[in-house]
This record gives sequence, structure tokens and C-alpha cells, in this order.
Amino acid sequence: MHRYRLFLQVARTPFLFPRTLCTSTGIRRSQRRRLQEEKDLSRGLDEEEELVFLELAPSPAETEETAAYERRLQLEYQQLQEAADERRREATGDSTGPQAYIRGLRLQAKELQSFLREADENWSTGSDRLTVQAEDSQFTDVDIPPESIKVKPIKTKKKKGEHKIFGSPDPLAPVSGEQCSGCGAIMHCIDPAVPGYLPSEKYTRIVQQSESGERPEKAICQRCFLLVYHQKALDVSVPREEYRRIVSSIREENALVLFMVDMLDLPNSVISDLTEIIGENKHILVLGNKIDLLPGDSPGYLKRLKGQLFEYCKQAGINIKGNMTNVHLISAKTGYGVEELISKLQTSWKYMGNVYLVGTTNAGKSTLFNTLLQSDYCRSKASDIIKRATISPWPGTTLNLLKFPIVNPTPYRIFRRMERLKADAIQSEEDLGDEEQKHLGRLKKQGYLIGRVGRTFTFRKNNLDEDIIDFDADALSFSMDEDAKPVPFLKETTQNLEFTPTELKNARWFYDTPGIVKENCVLNLLKDKEVKVVLPSRAIVPRTFILQPRMTLFLGALGRIDFLQGEKSAWFSVVASNHLPVHVTHLEKADAIYQTHAGKALLGVPMGGEERMKEFPPLVPEEITLTGIGTQEAVADIKLSSSGWVAITAHSDDCLHLRVYTPEGTTITVRQPPLLPHIVHIKGERVRKSQAYATKKPSPLVSNLRHSPHRQLAKK
Repeated sequence: MHRYRLFLQVARTPFLFPRTLCTSTGIRRSQRRRLQEEKDLSRGLDEEEELVFLELAPSPAETEETAAYERRLQLEYQQLQEAADERRREATGDSTGPQAYIRGLRLQAKELQSFLREADENWSTGSDRLTVQAEDSQFTDVDIPPESIKVKPIKTKKKKGEHKIFGSPDPLAPVSGEQCSGCGAIMHCIDPAVPGYLPSEKYTRIVQQSESGERPEKAICQRCFLLVYHQKALDVSVPREEYRRIVSSIREENALVLFMVDMLDLPNSVISDLTEIIGENKHILVLGNKIDLLPGDSPGYLKRLKGQLFEYCKQAGINIKGNMTNVHLISAKTGYGVEELISKLQTSWKYMGNVYLVGTTNAGKSTLFNTLLQSDYCRSKASDIIKRATISPWPGTTLNLLKFPIVNPTPYRIFRRMERLKADAIQSEEDLGDEEQKHLGRLKKQGYLIGRVGRTFTFRKNNLDEDIIDFDADALSFSMDEDAKPVPFLKETTQNLEFTPTELKNARWFYDTPGIVKENCVLNLLKDKEVKVVLPSRAIVPRTFILQPRMTLFLGALGRIDFLQGEKSAWFSVVASNHLPVHVTHLEKADAIYQTHAGKALLGVPMGGEERMKEFPPLVPEEITLTGIGTQEAVADIKLSSSGWVAITAHSDDCLHLRVYTPEGTTITVRQPPLLPHIVHIKGERVRKSQAYATKKPSPLVSNLRHSPHRQLAKK
């Protein structure tokens, strides 16, 4: 017997209801009265309204009809159950045993579901007054059609950071001759795991433009698109031998090599077999990049850093035949030292051959490529034709050669350039325009050393509608297509520009090469979000802690230093990304903290909890012994692969016994002398009841400005 309960809110006035709307609830009248009083109090009904519980009994004819229908359903259910048992015995071949019993129960449950669904449909069809829907357990009045009831769909929330990738590959499409303007890889639509992949829908349009004789649009591959617009790195496979094959193509050329070294990763970013890759007869100019991220620990620290970089390159065998011409410190991101580099190239190398920019992955080569693309070293027209290279914090962004034509440094151009530099040097920051002041303001937040990179000659776009006369501009000292107006910031043009054959006759090119992958580097073990945390993108603020023996310092979950033995306390100055957590604890608690918090918020990196740590290599220890040289100077840097380093400052003749941990497969480097020996002084007051000192950030310096304090620092 099907029973239903009907709640109606009605007035006190008499009202008649059909008796067949519902049946008895089976609840006693006293219980209903008590429930009624509780609901009246909770809902706060008006005096003119009350909640009436109606109990209507069915007629004798309806009761008999319902009983007959239930008997018929019971008989059909027994027949279906017997048929299901027979099929189960035929399928299993055995009617005994636990497995057979479980299979039988599953079959019975499946048959019961279909039976109830069919019975529910029959009941709904047979009733002309009430419709029962067992699937959603709702009661629908016959006066309201089910089609008019709108069910709100459940919205699935998109996870943060997910980016749907559109398009599909086409393995049968031939490979084009076009290159990605961001990373230099050959464009194709065969396999998304191969560099240069582009969805077949986009790839087909580019191929059709090329076949029809039109100049194809400057497209970038899917990997560069996700790197630039979504900060998402795709996993593409490029063998290490392929990198070396591309770079080694310059062995037979008479070229200048700009060897870029990451100053945050010394000496691991110095390639020991560089001369074997590029050839022994090359002129090499060493560039120490990312100097803007390091705080100045003492007057004249730039000169000291330059000398240390020269010694590391000399120890690596780069200057065996005296082919290392000079060492130059720059910041490709803030522009510091770039104008001096351009002057050096135009006066020494001039226009004798091509220039190749080489180095390890993530050294900043593509950033320097983009900076020089908007400078006096590149032809002014090329800045509007050639797209900028893709830059990102992920290692190995550039996958092939990128290039732009070098301007011929004629005497007239050098003269006009020197006039512009002298005019810039006598300016103060208040004399700059609003746009350049905002640009310098952003750079001051990102680095300690900032430079101004301008342009003496610009391409006059109003000549595009006039007749073009072909001539060799490099053989002349003055070009009608260029003027002397300095424009430090240029916007990309939307017009379709091209070089004429005469303009590229006997041209010299500047090449950006793929980075050589570093071995035993912790960045190779990290995912894209983790790399963004580990690699510094802004000026590093040193964090200093005073540790006693039997204490431990964690640098995320990527490095650990145990202070095992020592007579006195020592200072540990951390030079790493400002986003990478540092945690200090007692040695007895260190193992428990790592097991509990590795992969979580306390240690930061790696991310992903226990599942991430299952695939991450364990920490491997190494014993290190140091002897202090005084509280004013660090004795050594303990470099924890590419995640950063810790400068150790101890009392004179105090022997420190340390145990250092890094992930398995990475290297620990003890750097003596330290890169910043006086960094212990860049700190504030000690935090009360803590091992930490308050951080202190030095002021930024802007070069090529009047009254700039950088000149006094350089003289000292």
C-alpha cells in the first residue's frame, strides 16, 4: 500500500478537499497535535492561519484495486527472481561458494532495479490523479505538468590554473619551413610533445599563406603561447645532444661568442667544455648576468664579482689560448650595463662577423636578445619585423636559433650615438618623461641596479607609402630612412613590413642559441609552479639567522643544513628567492618536521603533499667542515644546487661541523671565497625570542643619470 503525507497551509475558514488526494499517515492524533504546536511556534504563523494536517482515507473500491495491483506485482517479481537465479547458475556453473553468492546478489540487485523502474512507470501511467517519480523522490500534482518544472543545472567549477588546449594534431601533415618566432623551433602539427607544435587548424592556415605566395603571419608555437599568456610550461622532449648540435654549428665561422653566465648559479653555470663545443679559435666575451638581483655587501663589490667570474672561467679552461677578451657585468632585465656592452661591441668587434649568444639554460639569453632588439645594436627596421623571443622562468625556453641583423657602426652612427649618451648622462630623474619615470619605478622594485637603454635611430614608418629605392644602406654613413630622434620605448607595429634583398646584402647577424642543459640541477626535478617559486625574479633580500650547535636550517624542502658541532654560535645568511620559505628548528625535531611538512605550506617547495613527495628524490647528506675567520666576513658559501646558497659567518678559529642535504642527483658546492663575504651586515635588529634578524633591503641605483650614487660606488 502506497502512503503519502500532505502538508497544507490553509485558513481557518472551512474548506473541502477530495478524499482521494492522499491516504492516512499512520500517526496518532496526539502526536500530530504536538507537532502542529511546535511548527506553529517555529514558523511564527499569524493568528488567522494555522497548519492543518488532513487525514483522508481511500474508498473501498480504490483499496481493492490497489491490493490486486500489488498481488500482480508480487507474482511478476517472483517470476523474474526465479529467471535471474537460473541465469546465474548457468553463468557461474556453481551455485555454492562465496564468489558465486556475491555474483548472485549483484545480479539480483540489477534485476530488482529494472523491475522497480518498470513498476514505477506502470504506476505513473495508471493513475490519473497522482504521478509518482521514484528516481528523484518528488511529488507532482496532476494540475502542474512536469515539463513546466525547471531544474537548475549543477555548474562544475573550473579549477584555478587550468587552460583548455584547443585544436588537434595531424600526423600526416608535412613539416613546414617556418620557424616559431618565440623559440625558433620548426613549426609542425604532428605531435604536441615535439617542439614547434601548432594545432592543425592554425598550422594549415600558415601553410596555405606560404604556398599562395603571401608572407605568412608571425605565429608562435603552442608551447610559447602557453608560456607567455598562461605561465604554463608544456613537457616537450629535446635531447641534450640536439642542443649541442645546434650550438656547435658555429665552429667553422669567424664569429664572436658572447658567453652568458648566471651570477646566481656560479660556478655551475660556467660550461667547462665550451671551447670543445664552439671551437678554440673564437673570441669570447664573458657576460655576468642577473647582477641586479644581488645586493651590494660592500663598496667596490662589482669589481670583486668581476674578478671572481674571470677566475671561474679561467679554471674551466675557457681562457687557455687567451681568447677570453673581457668580462662584463650586466642585467638583461633592467638594462644595467647594456649600453656599455653595445659600445664595446661596436668599437672592438665592429662589423667583422656574426655574433652568437651562448650559455646554459635560464641564464637570461632571450631577455638580452629582446633588449638588444630595441637598441642601437639592431637595425631599426628589424625591431618592427622580428618578434621578440619568448622568455620565461622555465629552463630551455629557446629551442633553436633566433636572429636579428646587426647595424653597421659607421663613424656617423657612432658619433650620433655618443651625443645621445652624453645628453642622457646629464639628465636627472625629474627631467625624464612620465612614461620613462614609470618604467624606472617598476625596475626599481625588481632590481638593485638599473640602466637606461635607448635608441638613437628609428625607422620612419611614414615612408612605407612612398616608393622604395633599393640601395646598400650599410655602405653609407647616413640613411634617409633613419633620423636622430632618441626613442627609449618603442611599440610594435601592426603593419606588414619586410626587408628588401638589398638591405640584407652582406648582413651580419646576432644569434640567440638554445641553452645548454645543466646536469645535476635541482630545477630539472621541479614542476612549472615550483620553478616560479625557486627562481628569483626580484631583488634578493638576504635573510640572516644565528644558530647554535644542534640546530637545523631548512631551505624549503630542497636543502637542509645541520649545525652539528661548534664552540660558539654562527650566522647563516640565506641568499635565495624571497618566496622560498626558510625554517629553523632543533636537530632532534628536524626529521619529524621534514616527514610531516615536506610538500606542504611550511616548507613550500615541492608542492603537492604526500603524492608529490612519493615521486620526489630523497635528501642525501654530505659532511662539511669549516673554520671561521671572524664575525665580519663569511668563511664560505654552501650552495644548494640552483635553489640558492647560505653564507656561513663564524668566530675566528671556530671549527664548524656541518651536515648538508640536497635531493638525490643534485650537487652541493662549497664556494670559497664567498661571492658576497660581507652579506652578514645586510640585516636589521634581531627579532625578539627568535633566531632571525629583521631583513634590510638596500636602495636601488640607476646608471646614466646625473647625481647617480652608482658612480661613486664604482670609483670606490
